[in-house]
Amino acid sequence: MTSRYRSSEASQDLNSPSPRRRTVVKAAAATAVLAGPLAAALPARAAADAPAFLHGVASGDPLPDGILLWTRVTPTSAAIPGSGVGPDTEVSWTVAKDKAFTTIVSKGSLTATAASDHTVKADIRGLEPATDYWFRFSAGGTDSPVARTRTAPAANAAVTGLRFGVVTCANWEAGYFSSYRHLAARGDLDAWLHLGDYIYEYKSGEYAARGTVVRPHSPANEIITLADYRTRHGKYKTDPDLQALHHKAPVVAIWDDHEFADNAWSGGAVNHTEGAEGTWTARQAAAKQAYFEWMPVRPAIEGTTYRRLRFGKLVDLSLLDLRSFRSQQASTASGTVDDPNRTITGRAQLDWLKAGLKASDTTWRLVGNSVMIAPFVIGSLTADLLKPLAKLLDLPQDGIGVNTDQWDGYTDDRRELLAHLRSNAIGNTVFLTGDIHMSWANDVPVDAGTYPLSASAATEFVITSVTSDNLDDIVKVPEGTVSAIAAPLIQIANRHVHWVDTDRHGYGVLDITADRAQMDYYVLSDRTNANATSSWARSYRTRTGTQKVERTYDPV
Repeated sequence: MTSRYRSSEASQDLNSPSPRRRTVVKAAAATAVLAGPLAAALPARAAADAPAFLHGVASGDPLPDGILLWTRVTPTSAAIPGSGVGPDTEVSWTVAKDKAFTTIVSKGSLTATAASDHTVKADIRGLEPATDYWFRFSAGGTDSPVARTRTAPAANAAVTGLRFGVVTCANWEAGYFSSYRHLAARGDLDAWLHLGDYIYEYKSGEYAARGTVVRPHSPANEIITLADYRTRHGKYKTDPDLQALHHKAPVVAIWDDHEFADNAWSGGAVNHTEGAEGTWTARQAAAKQAYFEWMPVRPAIEGTTYRRLRFGKLVDLSLLDLRSFRSQQASTASGTVDDPNRTITGRAQLDWLKAGLKASDTTWRLVGNSVMIAPFVIGSLTADLLKPLAKLLDLPQDGIGVNTDQWDGYTDDRRELLAHLRSNAIGNTVFLTGDIHMSWANDVPVDAGTYPLSASAATEFVITSVTSDNLDDIVKVPEGTVSAIAAPLIQIANRHVHWVDTDRHGYGVLDITADRAQMDYYVLSDRTNANATSSWARSYRTRTGTQKVERTYDPV
């Protein structure tokens, strides 16, 4: 395992071992469908009622002295995710400095119960900074897989390099998670960032690969209840490529809308029918509970994903929650995009973000951001391209040039944040973004209408989807066809956009040094092929002090 951290504090550790749209579902029916297909898929070991770790293990939110460890134990064959049944089960954990577990540094035990869907999380402290560790769980004589994790550098460590995988928008029914497999195979990641839509809420067949289900969801209905959300998370965690990546490096995750329902906001969602699908309050609470049960996320404030992590003197990472506090997307009834009373962050979170960016003493300020902050105007797209683009972005199909689910729909918050960066001379701010199912490399202008004569306050790297449909999939034409036509037109109308690829699926690798932050964009050969290959597509970087993106011609 190649170490990327370099610091005087970590010198002794460098020699340590490192290897839409909806369906009406009654709660009773939703519960009844749980037992059949999942129970039939359990291996013989679980069927014999020996404890089993069918969903792998994971780690997340690295600190200089700690890491959050996660697993889910299946104590009996009946205790499948979402079932609400199964005995209390003692689960022990062991952390070591070597993969053979000859140098154990921490151990303990927890009790997995049906109340938490038999998931457990151990928040380990007392570890050394910038150090590789290996961990496993055990229950009833059964050991989990062994996984590698890594702590963050000490807060004042002079770190010369960091490398993160970056992913978003993984729809189970639309294909295989080959992006995760290729990131896991690298062996050089300090951590990986998931920028939202880790799961999707749709019923089976509603949102697949160009309308074709590659592999069916479980449960088959749209997820609404706590049992539903637990079952869907459990299904995702059986994916071998996702397990492989969780076994290789810690994850830093935020949520977007599909962990709840499409185009979620604080009081509802486009893909939620109040009454017929219960109350939004109950559905949101169920989605949040299942998320925190199934994800190695350590919330700074209960019920949210906004928090901040630091990686030495090189990087601090502000992670946003852009669903829990936002106003409803702009419409005639809910107000205009420029209404100062509407917010995407909520007042408290925006103040927290501004204060953190101003106080930061690191070289780089990264912002984990689930929806695009750079402004976007459609421009003079032809009618045949405008309609599918509007569908993908949830835009009115009459050509209104704003995506009201993104920061474009909340311009007052964006103006305040960008003005704060400019007035306080806060440089080297990089937004890392998902959601839009395309790849972008953007400057973030203070005034897009006069750019490039006006200033750029930050930069933004947007990562395409792991599997979810993008523009060529909606039009149902060969990959690259749409991008060849649409990308130049988008760039003409949006001069702060250096690159956009509307068509391909894949992932990013972010490499950071004191001199530059570089995003390498990788694409998959075929999301519907479990053995899809990966290839480098493009690279863009922002050099320190510039607040602008430029192309570079080699991956790191």
